[in-house]
Amino acid sequence: MANPIPQRETIVAIATAIAPQQGSVGIVRMSGAAAVAIARRLFRAPGDQSWQSHRILYGHIYAPQTDQWVDEALLLLMYSPRSYTREDVVEFHCHGGIMAVQQVLQLCLEAGAHLAQPGEFTLRAFLNGRLDLTQAESIADLVGAQSPQAAQTALVGIQGKLAQAIRQLRAACLDILAEVEARIDFEEDLPPLDEAAIQQQLAQVLADVANILSTADRGELLRSGLKVAIVGCPNVGKSSLLNAWSRSDRAIVTALPGTTRDVVESQLIVGGIPIKILDTAGIREATDQVEQIGIERSHAIAQSADLVLLTIDASVGWTQGDQVIFDQFKDRPLILVVNKIDLIESPEQKAAIQPPAADMPIVYTAVAHNQGIESLEQAILSAIHSGDLSAANLDLAINQRQAAALTRAQVALQQVKTTIQEGLPLDFWTIDLRSAIQALGEITGEEITESMLDQIFSRFCIGK
Repeated sequence: MANPIPQRETIVAIATAIAPQQGSVGIVRMSGAAAVAIARRLFRAPGDQSWQSHRILYGHIYAPQTDQWVDEALLLLMYSPRSYTREDVVEFHCHGGIMAVQQVLQLCLEAGAHLAQPGEFTLRAFLNGRLDLTQAESIADLVGAQSPQAAQTALVGIQGKLAQAIRQLRAACLDILAEVEARIDFEEDLPPLDEAAIQQQLAQVLADVANILSTADRGELLRSGLKVAIVGCPNVGKSSLLNAWSRSDRAIVTALPGTTRDVVESQLIVGGIPIKILDTAGIREATDQVEQIGIERSHAIAQSADLVLLTIDASVGWTQGDQVIFDQFKDRPLILVVNKIDLIESPEQKAAIQPPAADMPIVYTAVAHNQGIESLEQAILSAIHSGDLSAANLDLAINQRQAAALTRAQVALQQVKTTIQEGLPLDFWTIDLRSAIQALGEITGEEITESMLDQIFSRFCIGK
Protein backbone atom coordinates (compact mmCIF):
# COMPACT_ATOMS: atom_id res chain seq x y z
CA MET A 1 0.00 0.00 0.00
CA ALA A 2 1.36 3.42 -0.93
CA ASN A 3 2.33 5.77 1.88
CA PRO A 4 -0.29 8.49 2.45
CA ILE A 5 0.65 11.91 1.14
CA PRO A 6 1.20 14.34 4.05
CA GLN A 7 -1.34 17.15 4.24
CA ARG A 8 0.13 20.62 3.70
CA GLU A 9 -1.45 24.01 3.38
CA THR A 10 -3.09 24.75 0.06
CA ILE A 11 -0.94 26.94 -2.17
CA VAL A 12 -1.79 29.09 -5.17
CA ALA A 13 0.14 31.06 -7.78
CA ILE A 14 -0.13 32.48 -11.27
CA ALA A 15 1.38 29.80 -13.52
CA THR A 16 1.74 31.81 -16.74
CA ALA A 17 3.65 34.93 -17.68
CA ILE A 18 1.47 38.02 -17.54
CA ALA A 19 1.89 41.34 -19.31
CA PRO A 20 -0.48 44.13 -20.34
CA GLN A 21 -2.37 43.32 -23.56
CA GLN A 22 -0.30 40.17 -24.10
CA GLY A 23 -1.31 36.52 -23.82
CA SER A 24 -4.77 35.23 -24.55
CA VAL A 25 -4.90 32.89 -21.54
CA GLY A 26 -3.68 33.22 -17.97
CA ILE A 27 -3.57 30.27 -15.56
CA VAL A 28 -3.95 30.35 -11.78
CA ARG A 29 -2.82 27.04 -10.25
CA MET A 30 -3.81 25.76 -6.80
CA SER A 31 -2.64 22.63 -4.99
CA GLY A 32 -3.60 21.12 -1.63
CA ALA A 33 -6.38 19.51 0.34
CA ALA A 34 -8.61 22.60 0.18
CA ALA A 35 -8.06 23.31 -3.53
CA VAL A 36 -11.31 21.75 -4.77
CA ALA A 37 -13.37 23.26 -1.96
CA ILE A 38 -12.01 26.73 -2.76
CA ALA A 39 -12.71 26.18 -6.45
CA ARG A 40 -16.32 25.25 -5.66
CA ARG A 41 -16.74 28.52 -3.76
CA LEU A 42 -15.41 30.63 -6.61
CA PHE A 43 -16.48 28.78 -9.77
CA ARG A 44 -20.01 28.25 -11.06
CA ALA A 45 -20.42 25.65 -13.79
CA PRO A 46 -23.79 25.90 -15.54
CA GLY A 47 -25.79 22.82 -16.38
CA ASP A 48 -24.99 19.34 -15.16
CA GLN A 49 -21.19 19.38 -15.53
CA SER A 50 -19.44 16.67 -13.49
CA TRP A 51 -16.68 17.66 -11.06
CA GLN A 52 -14.63 14.57 -11.83
CA SER A 53 -10.86 14.29 -11.99
CA HIS A 54 -9.21 15.24 -15.27
CA ARG A 55 -12.28 17.06 -16.52
CA ILE A 56 -12.47 20.61 -17.85
CA LEU A 57 -15.48 22.61 -16.73
CA TYR A 58 -16.82 25.75 -18.36
CA GLY A 59 -18.25 28.51 -16.22
CA HIS A 60 -17.78 31.81 -14.43
CA ILE A 61 -15.71 32.97 -11.49
CA TYR A 62 -17.52 35.02 -8.84
CA ALA A 63 -16.38 36.88 -5.74
CA PRO A 64 -18.22 35.06 -2.90
CA GLN A 65 -18.68 38.11 -0.66
CA THR A 66 -20.13 40.43 -3.32
CA ASP A 67 -21.41 37.87 -5.82
CA GLN A 68 -19.67 39.94 -8.49
CA TRP A 69 -18.79 38.23 -11.76
CA VAL A 70 -15.00 38.32 -12.17
CA ASP A 71 -14.27 36.31 -15.32
CA GLU A 72 -15.52 33.70 -17.77
CA ALA A 73 -13.13 30.77 -17.51
CA LEU A 74 -12.36 27.07 -17.73
CA LEU A 75 -11.60 24.97 -14.66
CA LEU A 76 -9.25 21.99 -14.88
CA LEU A 77 -9.56 19.37 -12.13
CA MET A 78 -6.82 16.88 -11.18
CA TYR A 79 -7.46 14.90 -8.01
CA SER A 80 -4.77 13.29 -5.86
CA PRO A 81 -2.68 11.32 -6.60
CA ARG A 82 -3.05 11.79 -10.39
CA SER A 83 -1.63 15.30 -10.51
CA TYR A 84 1.68 17.10 -10.82
CA THR A 85 2.05 17.43 -7.04
CA ARG A 86 0.14 14.22 -6.15
CA GLU A 87 -2.24 16.52 -4.28
CA ASP A 88 -5.60 17.85 -5.42
CA VAL A 89 -4.78 20.42 -8.12
CA VAL A 90 -7.14 22.86 -9.83
CA GLU A 91 -6.32 25.37 -12.53
CA PHE A 92 -8.37 28.41 -13.48
CA HIS A 93 -7.82 29.15 -17.18
CA CYS A 94 -8.75 32.82 -17.33
CA HIS A 95 -8.48 35.56 -19.90
CA GLY A 96 -4.88 36.75 -20.28
CA GLY A 97 -3.38 40.06 -19.32
CA ILE A 98 -3.02 41.34 -15.78
CA MET A 99 -6.36 42.07 -14.15
CA ALA A 100 -8.26 38.79 -14.61
CA VAL A 101 -5.55 36.50 -13.21
CA GLN A 102 -4.67 38.93 -10.41
CA GLN A 103 -8.30 39.11 -9.29
CA VAL A 104 -8.67 35.31 -9.35
CA LEU A 105 -5.42 34.92 -7.41
CA GLN A 106 -6.66 37.37 -4.80
CA LEU A 107 -9.97 35.52 -4.45
CA CYS A 108 -8.09 32.25 -3.84
CA LEU A 109 -5.96 33.90 -1.16
CA GLU A 110 -9.04 35.38 0.53
CA ALA A 111 -10.63 31.90 0.48
CA GLY A 112 -7.76 30.44 2.50
CA ALA A 113 -4.99 29.48 0.08
CA HIS A 114 -1.41 30.65 0.64
CA LEU A 115 0.79 32.24 -1.99
CA ALA A 116 3.23 29.63 -3.29
CA GLN A 117 6.96 30.12 -2.90
CA PRO A 118 9.25 29.80 -5.97
CA GLY A 119 9.31 26.18 -7.07
CA GLU A 120 6.91 25.04 -4.36
CA PHE A 121 4.67 23.04 -6.71
CA THR A 122 7.67 21.06 -7.97
CA LEU A 123 9.01 20.76 -4.42
CA ARG A 124 5.75 19.09 -3.41
CA ALA A 125 6.01 16.77 -6.40
CA PHE A 126 9.46 15.77 -5.10
CA LEU A 127 8.40 15.43 -1.46
CA ASN A 128 5.38 13.37 -2.48
CA GLY A 129 7.52 10.97 -4.49
CA ARG A 130 6.35 11.86 -7.98
CA LEU A 131 9.79 13.18 -9.03
CA ASP A 132 13.33 12.66 -7.87
CA LEU A 133 15.66 15.64 -7.53
CA THR A 134 17.29 15.23 -10.94
CA GLN A 135 13.88 15.25 -12.62
CA ALA A 136 12.84 18.34 -10.66
CA GLU A 137 15.99 20.19 -11.73
CA SER A 138 15.44 19.09 -15.32
CA ILE A 139 11.99 20.69 -15.23
CA ALA A 140 13.63 24.00 -14.30
CA ASP A 141 16.13 23.47 -17.13
CA LEU A 142 13.29 22.86 -19.59
CA VAL A 143 11.51 26.05 -18.54
CA GLY A 144 14.74 28.03 -18.99
CA ALA A 145 15.98 26.26 -22.14
CA GLN A 146 17.36 28.67 -24.73
CA SER A 147 17.82 26.18 -27.57
CA PRO A 148 16.27 22.94 -28.91
CA GLN A 149 19.34 21.03 -27.74
CA ALA A 150 19.00 22.34 -24.19
CA ALA A 151 15.31 21.46 -24.19
CA GLN A 152 16.03 17.93 -25.45
CA THR A 153 18.66 17.38 -22.78
CA ALA A 154 16.22 18.58 -20.10
CA LEU A 155 13.57 16.17 -21.39
CA VAL A 156 16.03 13.29 -21.07
CA GLY A 157 16.54 14.31 -17.44
CA ILE A 158 12.79 14.45 -16.84
CA GLN A 159 12.52 10.90 -18.20
CA GLY A 160 14.88 9.82 -15.41
CA LYS A 161 17.92 8.72 -17.39
CA LEU A 162 20.37 10.56 -15.13
CA ALA A 163 18.64 9.29 -11.99
CA GLN A 164 18.82 5.73 -13.29
CA ALA A 165 22.56 6.01 -13.91
CA ILE A 166 23.20 7.52 -10.47
CA ARG A 167 21.07 4.90 -8.72
CA GLN A 168 23.03 2.13 -10.43
CA LEU A 169 26.29 3.65 -9.17
CA ARG A 170 24.89 4.01 -5.67
CA ALA A 171 23.59 0.42 -5.71
CA ALA A 172 27.05 -0.82 -6.72
CA CYS A 173 28.61 1.10 -3.81
CA LEU A 174 25.99 -0.29 -1.41
CA ASP A 175 26.76 -3.81 -2.61
CA ILE A 176 30.47 -3.29 -1.92
CA LEU A 177 29.69 -1.79 1.49
CA ALA A 178 27.46 -4.76 2.35
CA GLU A 179 30.24 -7.19 1.44
CA VAL A 180 32.76 -5.33 3.57
CA GLU A 181 30.47 -4.90 6.59
CA ALA A 182 29.49 -8.57 6.43
CA ARG A 183 33.17 -9.52 6.79
CA ILE A 184 33.51 -7.14 9.74
CA ASP A 185 30.48 -8.56 11.57
CA PHE A 186 30.67 -12.24 10.57
CA GLU A 187 34.33 -12.73 9.65
CA GLU A 188 34.48 -16.29 11.01
CA ASP A 189 31.34 -17.45 9.18
CA LEU A 190 32.19 -16.13 5.69
CA PRO A 191 34.95 -16.82 3.16
CA PRO A 192 37.73 -14.21 2.84
CA LEU A 193 36.87 -11.01 1.00
CA ASP A 194 37.86 -11.09 -2.67
CA GLU A 195 39.86 -7.85 -2.77
CA ALA A 196 40.62 -8.19 -6.48
CA ALA A 197 36.89 -8.37 -7.29
CA ILE A 198 36.20 -5.35 -5.05
CA GLN A 199 38.91 -3.35 -6.78
CA GLN A 200 37.47 -4.30 -10.16
CA GLN A 201 34.02 -3.13 -9.06
CA LEU A 202 35.49 0.14 -7.77
CA ALA A 203 37.34 0.70 -11.03
CA GLN A 204 34.11 0.28 -13.01
CA VAL A 205 32.20 2.66 -10.72
CA LEU A 206 34.99 5.24 -10.97
CA ALA A 207 35.00 4.96 -14.76
CA ASP A 208 31.23 5.49 -14.87
CA VAL A 209 31.49 8.48 -12.52
CA ALA A 210 34.20 10.04 -14.69
CA ASN A 211 32.06 9.49 -17.79
CA ILE A 212 29.08 11.32 -16.26
CA LEU A 213 31.32 14.09 -14.90
CA SER A 214 32.63 14.71 -18.42
CA THR A 215 29.18 16.04 -19.41
CA ALA A 216 29.25 18.88 -16.85
CA ASP A 217 30.93 21.50 -19.04
CA ARG A 218 28.79 20.70 -22.08
CA GLY A 219 25.64 20.70 -19.99
CA GLU A 220 26.48 24.08 -18.50
CA LEU A 221 27.18 25.39 -21.98
CA LEU A 222 23.73 24.37 -23.17
CA ARG A 223 22.08 25.91 -20.12
CA SER A 224 23.87 29.24 -19.88
CA GLY A 225 25.17 29.64 -23.42
CA LEU A 226 28.40 31.13 -24.74
CA LYS A 227 29.46 34.75 -24.61
CA VAL A 228 31.35 35.78 -27.77
CA ALA A 229 32.97 39.23 -28.09
CA ILE A 230 33.85 40.82 -31.44
CA VAL A 231 36.93 43.04 -30.99
CA GLY A 232 39.17 44.92 -33.38
CA CYS A 233 40.29 48.32 -34.60
CA PRO A 234 37.70 50.84 -35.76
CA ASN A 235 36.08 50.32 -39.16
CA VAL A 236 37.19 46.72 -39.72
CA GLY A 237 33.58 45.53 -40.01
CA LYS A 238 32.71 44.42 -36.48
CA SER A 239 29.21 45.90 -36.53
CA SER A 240 28.67 44.63 -40.07
CA LEU A 241 29.65 41.17 -38.87
CA LEU A 242 27.09 41.38 -36.06
CA ASN A 243 24.36 42.51 -38.45
CA ALA A 244 25.13 39.88 -41.09
CA TRP A 245 25.41 37.13 -38.49
CA SER A 246 22.19 38.02 -36.66
CA ARG A 247 20.38 38.96 -39.90
CA SER A 248 19.33 42.27 -38.40
CA ASP A 249 20.42 45.89 -38.13
CA ARG A 250 21.27 45.78 -34.45
CA ALA A 251 24.38 47.92 -34.88
CA ILE A 252 24.79 51.22 -36.71
CA VAL A 253 27.24 50.90 -39.59
CA THR A 254 29.00 53.88 -41.18
CA ALA A 255 32.35 54.54 -42.81
CA LEU A 256 33.27 56.77 -39.87
CA PRO A 257 35.62 55.16 -37.33
CA GLY A 258 34.28 55.14 -33.77
CA THR A 259 30.59 54.84 -34.66
CA THR A 260 30.02 52.12 -32.05
CA ARG A 261 30.23 53.81 -28.66
CA ASP A 262 28.85 51.04 -26.46
CA VAL A 263 28.44 47.27 -26.45
CA VAL A 264 25.67 45.98 -28.74
CA GLU A 265 24.27 42.51 -28.02
CA SER A 266 22.50 39.90 -30.12
CA GLN A 267 21.30 36.38 -29.31
CA LEU A 268 21.85 33.43 -31.68
CA ILE A 269 21.71 29.64 -31.67
CA VAL A 270 24.78 27.96 -33.18
CA GLY A 271 24.94 24.19 -33.30
CA GLY A 272 22.23 24.00 -30.66
CA ILE A 273 24.17 26.31 -28.31
CA PRO A 274 22.81 29.71 -27.23
CA ILE A 275 25.33 32.40 -28.08
CA LYS A 276 25.36 36.00 -26.95
CA ILE A 277 27.32 38.10 -29.45
CA LEU A 278 28.87 41.32 -28.14
CA ASP A 279 29.85 43.95 -30.69
CA THR A 280 32.38 46.17 -28.94
CA ALA A 281 33.64 49.65 -29.67
CA GLY A 282 36.68 49.84 -31.94
CA ILE A 283 39.81 49.88 -29.79
CA ARG A 284 42.10 52.84 -30.42
CA GLU A 285 43.48 55.94 -28.72
CA ALA A 286 40.43 58.20 -28.54
CA THR A 287 40.30 61.90 -27.70
CA ASP A 288 36.50 61.87 -27.45
CA GLN A 289 35.62 61.18 -23.80
CA VAL A 290 32.39 59.34 -24.64
CA GLU A 291 34.17 57.09 -27.13
CA GLN A 292 36.93 56.41 -24.61
CA ILE A 293 34.39 55.34 -22.00
CA GLY A 294 32.84 52.99 -24.57
CA ILE A 295 36.26 51.53 -25.39
CA GLU A 296 37.04 50.92 -21.73
CA ARG A 297 33.67 49.29 -21.14
CA SER A 298 34.05 47.14 -24.26
CA HIS A 299 37.51 46.03 -23.15
CA ALA A 300 36.24 44.94 -19.74
CA ILE A 301 33.31 43.01 -21.22
CA ALA A 302 35.47 41.35 -23.86
CA GLN A 303 37.89 40.17 -21.18
CA SER A 304 35.02 38.32 -19.50
CA ALA A 305 33.83 36.68 -22.75
CA ASP A 306 34.18 32.94 -23.30
CA LEU A 307 35.52 33.47 -26.82
CA VAL A 308 37.01 36.51 -28.61
CA LEU A 309 36.73 37.14 -32.35
CA LEU A 310 39.68 39.37 -33.27
CA THR A 311 38.54 41.04 -36.49
CA ILE A 312 40.93 42.69 -38.94
CA ASP A 313 40.63 44.37 -42.35
CA ALA A 314 41.98 42.11 -45.10
CA SER A 315 42.59 45.06 -47.43
CA VAL A 316 44.88 46.66 -44.85
CA GLY A 317 46.52 43.53 -43.46
CA TRP A 318 47.94 43.00 -40.01
CA THR A 319 48.63 46.38 -38.41
CA GLN A 320 50.29 47.64 -35.28
CA GLY A 321 46.82 48.34 -33.88
CA ASP A 322 45.84 44.71 -34.45
CA GLN A 323 48.99 43.62 -32.62
CA VAL A 324 48.15 45.83 -29.64
CA ILE A 325 44.66 44.32 -29.41
CA PHE A 326 46.04 40.80 -29.79
CA ASP A 327 48.47 41.39 -26.91
CA GLN A 328 45.54 42.47 -24.74
CA PHE A 329 43.50 39.32 -25.42
CA LYS A 330 46.11 36.66 -26.26
CA ASP A 331 45.40 34.83 -23.01
CA ARG A 332 41.72 34.41 -24.01
CA PRO A 333 40.38 31.83 -26.48
CA LEU A 334 40.74 33.61 -29.84
CA ILE A 335 39.62 33.24 -33.44
CA LEU A 336 41.10 35.56 -36.07
CA VAL A 337 38.40 36.89 -38.43
CA VAL A 338 39.87 38.35 -41.61
CA ASN A 339 37.04 40.48 -42.96
CA LYS A 340 36.63 42.31 -46.30
CA ILE A 341 38.35 39.44 -48.07
CA ASP A 342 36.44 40.48 -51.21
CA LEU A 343 38.70 43.55 -51.44
CA ILE A 344 41.82 41.41 -51.89
CA GLU A 345 42.69 40.86 -55.54
CA SER A 346 45.48 38.28 -55.42
CA PRO A 347 45.91 34.97 -53.54
CA GLU A 348 49.36 36.20 -52.46
CA GLN A 349 47.74 39.00 -50.43
CA LYS A 350 45.48 36.50 -48.68
CA ALA A 351 48.40 34.16 -47.98
CA ALA A 352 50.35 37.06 -46.49
CA ILE A 353 47.79 37.47 -43.71
CA GLN A 354 48.89 35.02 -41.05
CA PRO A 355 47.64 34.70 -37.47
CA PRO A 356 50.10 35.98 -34.85
CA ALA A 357 49.96 32.59 -33.09
CA ALA A 358 50.52 29.37 -35.01
CA ASP A 359 47.61 27.54 -33.38
CA MET A 360 45.16 30.43 -33.73
CA PRO A 361 42.15 29.54 -35.91
CA ILE A 362 41.58 31.87 -38.88
CA VAL A 363 38.33 32.53 -40.75
CA TYR A 364 37.94 34.63 -43.92
CA THR A 365 34.75 36.64 -44.32
CA ALA A 366 33.14 39.25 -46.52
CA VAL A 367 30.23 40.17 -44.31
CA ALA A 368 29.06 42.90 -46.68
CA HIS A 369 28.17 40.01 -49.01
CA ASN A 370 27.16 37.57 -46.21
CA GLN A 371 30.17 35.37 -46.95
CA GLY A 372 32.05 33.31 -44.37
CA ILE A 373 29.41 33.22 -41.61
CA GLU A 374 28.99 29.44 -41.84
CA SER A 375 32.77 28.96 -41.64
CA LEU A 376 32.85 31.20 -38.59
CA GLU A 377 30.16 29.16 -36.85
CA GLN A 378 32.05 25.94 -37.57
CA ALA A 379 35.23 27.47 -36.14
CA ILE A 380 33.34 28.44 -32.98
CA LEU A 381 31.97 24.91 -32.54
CA SER A 382 35.46 23.50 -33.07
CA ALA A 383 36.85 25.92 -30.51
CA ILE A 384 34.26 24.79 -27.98
CA HIS A 385 34.55 21.04 -28.23
CA SER A 386 36.68 20.19 -31.26
CA GLY A 387 33.76 18.25 -32.62
CA ASP A 388 30.07 18.07 -33.26
CA LEU A 389 27.60 18.95 -30.54
CA SER A 390 24.37 17.03 -30.86
CA ALA A 391 21.65 15.87 -28.53
CA ALA A 392 22.80 12.29 -29.07
CA ASN A 393 26.10 13.15 -27.42
CA LEU A 394 24.33 14.82 -24.52
CA ASP A 395 21.94 12.17 -23.24
CA LEU A 396 23.24 13.03 -19.79
CA ALA A 397 24.24 16.57 -18.90
CA ILE A 398 24.73 17.29 -15.21
CA ASN A 399 24.54 20.70 -13.59
CA GLN A 400 27.00 22.32 -11.18
CA ARG A 401 25.34 20.96 -8.03
CA GLN A 402 25.29 17.44 -9.41
CA ALA A 403 28.90 17.75 -10.59
CA ALA A 404 30.02 18.86 -7.12
CA ALA A 405 28.32 15.85 -5.50
CA LEU A 406 29.74 13.48 -8.10
CA THR A 407 33.21 14.90 -7.54
CA ARG A 408 32.91 14.23 -3.79
CA ALA A 409 31.85 10.68 -4.58
CA GLN A 410 34.77 10.28 -6.95
CA VAL A 411 37.27 11.51 -4.33
CA ALA A 412 35.80 9.18 -1.70
CA LEU A 413 35.95 6.16 -4.01
CA GLN A 414 39.53 6.93 -4.98
CA GLN A 415 40.34 7.04 -1.27
CA VAL A 416 38.74 3.59 -0.85
CA LYS A 417 41.00 2.35 -3.63
CA THR A 418 44.05 3.81 -1.88
CA THR A 419 42.97 2.31 1.43
CA ILE A 420 42.78 -1.16 -0.12
CA GLN A 421 46.18 -0.80 -1.76
CA GLU A 422 47.74 0.26 1.54
CA GLY A 423 46.27 -2.79 3.32
CA LEU A 424 44.33 -0.83 5.93
CA PRO A 425 41.60 -2.55 8.01
CA LEU A 426 38.11 -2.99 6.58
CA ASP A 427 36.67 -0.37 8.95
CA PHE A 428 38.59 2.29 7.01
CA TRP A 429 37.01 1.12 3.76
CA THR A 430 33.52 1.71 5.07
CA ILE A 431 34.14 5.37 6.02
CA ASP A 432 34.79 6.52 2.47
CA LEU A 433 32.24 4.13 0.96
CA ARG A 434 29.54 5.74 3.10
CA SER A 435 30.73 9.20 2.02
CA ALA A 436 30.44 8.20 -1.64
CA ILE A 437 26.97 6.70 -1.10
CA GLN A 438 25.79 9.86 0.64
CA ALA A 439 27.16 12.11 -2.13
CA LEU A 440 25.43 10.03 -4.81
CA GLY A 441 22.20 10.09 -2.80
CA GLU A 442 22.31 13.90 -2.73
CA ILE A 443 22.03 13.95 -6.51
CA THR A 444 18.75 12.06 -6.66
CA GLY A 445 17.43 13.37 -3.34
CA GLU A 446 17.73 10.13 -1.35
CA GLU A 447 20.17 11.96 0.92
CA ILE A 448 19.19 15.61 1.18
CA THR A 449 18.84 18.36 3.78
CA GLU A 450 16.14 20.99 4.07
CA SER A 451 18.63 23.80 3.45
CA MET A 452 19.76 22.13 0.23
CA LEU A 453 16.16 21.84 -0.94
CA ASP A 454 15.55 25.52 -0.18
CA GLN A 455 18.62 26.47 -2.21
CA ILE A 456 17.64 24.31 -5.19
CA PHE A 457 13.97 25.27 -5.43
CA SER A 458 14.51 28.97 -4.73
CA ARG A 459 15.87 29.23 -8.28
CA PHE A 460 12.55 28.06 -9.76
CA CYS A 461 9.90 30.48 -10.99
CA ILE A 462 6.78 31.05 -8.91
CA GLY A 463 3.95 28.84 -10.14
CA LYS A 464 6.18 25.91 -11.12
